[in-house]
Amino acid sequence: MKPTIDRKRHILKTITWRIVGTIDTMLIGWFVSGDPTVGLSIGGLELATKSLLYYFHERVWYRSDFGIHKEKN
Repeated sequence: MKPTIDRKRHILKTITWRIVGTIDTMLIGWFVSGDPTVGLSIGGLELATKSLLYYFHERVWYRSDFGIHKEKN
């Protein structure tokens, strides 16, 4: 039997992962362009799009049994 996991867990994982990812993107944008506002602009746009993509990706994987081994009694 699959454990019940609240959707709030998926939402919190999405938020915390996006914080890490967005900081990374902002720093890379700044480094590549030499302009911190470019990094902030890229990071802001990326924050919105990738948050939604990650949430739906997480939900699809949650519904999958791939790689889950159920104990036999």
